[in-house]
Amino acid sequence: MLYKKRKQDALEQAVCKKNDIVTLEIIDMGTEGEGIGRLEGYTLFVKDALIGDVVSACVMKTKKRYGYARLLKIITSSPYRVEPFCAVARQCGGCQLQHCSYEKQLEWKEEKVRSCLERIGGFSMQETDLFEPILSMEDPYYYRNKAQFPVGVNKEMRLIAGFYAGRTHSIVENIDCAIQHPCNHEIIETVLAFMREYKITAYNEKEHTGLVRHILTRVGVNTGEVMVCLVINGEELPQSDAFVKRLRSCKLNGLNRNQKLHIKSICLNINREKTNVILGEMVKVLFGQSYIEDTIGNITYRISPLSFYQVNPLQTKKLYDTALNYADLQGNEVVWDLYCGIGTISLFLAQKAKKVCGVEIVPQAVEDARENAKINKMDNIEFFAGAAEEVVPARYEKSGGRLAADVVVLDPPRKGCDEKLLQTVVRMEPKKIVYVSCDPATLARDLRYLCDRGYELKKGRACDMFGQGIHVETICLLMREA
Repeated sequence: MLYKKRKQDALEQAVCKKNDIVTLEIIDMGTEGEGIGRLEGYTLFVKDALIGDVVSACVMKTKKRYGYARLLKIITSSPYRVEPFCAVARQCGGCQLQHCSYEKQLEWKEEKVRSCLERIGGFSMQETDLFEPILSMEDPYYYRNKAQFPVGVNKEMRLIAGFYAGRTHSIVENIDCAIQHPCNHEIIETVLAFMREYKITAYNEKEHTGLVRHILTRVGVNTGEVMVCLVINGEELPQSDAFVKRLRSCKLNGLNRNQKLHIKSICLNINREKTNVILGEMVKVLFGQSYIEDTIGNITYRISPLSFYQVNPLQTKKLYDTALNYADLQGNEVVWDLYCGIGTISLFLAQKAKKVCGVEIVPQAVEDARENAKINKMDNIEFFAGAAEEVVPARYEKSGGRLAADVVVLDPPRKGCDEKLLQTVVRMEPKKIVYVSCDPATLARDLRYLCDRGYELKKGRACDMFGQGIHVETICLLMREA
C-alpha cells in the first residue's frame, strides 16, 4: 500500500503526463535534430520542432527527468524555419532537418561536434585555431549516389516504393526524393510499371512472401554510369529479358544538362532470409557487369552492389583532400589505413606515401580494394581481410613489436574503434593519427583514449556529407608528443 501511495503522489506532482497538450518555447536542439523545450524545468523533446519555435505539442511519453512530445501546431515560427523541399519530409525517416535553413544546419552540426569533444572528450574548444570551419555543400539536395527503395503495397493494395518512416518499416510512398539523384524517378517508375504488367509481387516482411524487396540504385556522378539492382526473395526474376529491355530504354535525368547517364549494370541480389538486412551475399548479372565505376579526384573506383562507397562524392573529395593535407606525406612514409572499405582513402594516400596497408572486415570490400589498386596501377598498397581489432594486434605480436607506421588513418563505423585496436595503435607509435569519424560521441571517446597515452589533438574539421540529415563527418589530426 505504501508503494502505491508513493507512486500516486509522484503522479500528482508530475509536471505533465501522457496525452497532455502543452505550449513550449523551443530553446535548443538535441543530437537527433529534435527540438528541446522546458515546462517548469522539465525537459521535453519534440520531433520536427526547431530552436526559436513556440509550439503546441502532445506529450507521448514521460520519464523521471525528461519526456517526448509530438508536434501539433507551430504557434510562432522560428527565424531558422524554412518550407521543406519535399512534401513527405515530416513522415519520411530519410531527412530530419529539411524544415531548418541550411546555414543553421551547418551551425548545429559544428556545435554537435564541439559539444561532444568538450563533454565526452574533455577537450577545450576555446582555442580558435583548433577547429577549422565546417566543409559545407554547394547544393544540399540531390547529392546521394546510392538509393535503396523498399517495395510494398499500400492500404488499397496498390504497388508502391519509397522510404521507411522514422523508426518503422512502414513505407512512405515517394519516388521524388529531394536528396537522391534525380534519375531515380524514372528508374523506380519503370520498375513498378514492369511489376504491375507482369504481376510480380512485392515482398511482405511479416509473411515472408512476395518477390521484390528493394530497388537499389547507384550512380557514378563523375562517370555517368548507373546500376539498377533488384533485391529479391527468390532465385530468378520472371520476364528478366523484358525487364532489361525496358530499363535500358529509360531516359534518365542528370543533375544538369551536361551530365549524360547510361545504365551500365542491371543485376539481382538474392536475399531469402527473414531479416531486415537489405542485401544478401549473391549477385546475378542480367545486363552489363556486376559493378559500375566512378572517380574521386584522379582515382577510379569500382563499385559493386555490396561495396561501401561514400554517398556524397563531391564532399568526399573535400574530406579526403583534408585527410591528405593532415597526413602531410612526403613520399617515404608507411601508412596503415584501418577500416579501409574498398580502399577509398587508401588510394588517395598511396598517391604520396611509400607504402599503404589497408585493413577491412568485409571480404568483398577487400576484393574490390585490390581491384581498385590494379585499375589505378598502384603497387604500393597491400590489403588485409579481417577485423582491424584482430588483424593489427595479431600482426604486431607476430612482428615481435616491430610493426610500425608513420601515419595511421582510422575511419571506423559509428561505434568507433575497439580498445584493443587503439592499444596496438599506441604501441606502434605513429607520428600522426588521422581520425575520420561519422559519430562525434565515439570520436570524442577515442580521442580522449589516445590523448591520455601520448598524443595531442592538433586540429580538426567537420564535413557536411548529409545535407538535410542529422549526421556529420569529422576529421581530426593527432600528433605524438615529443
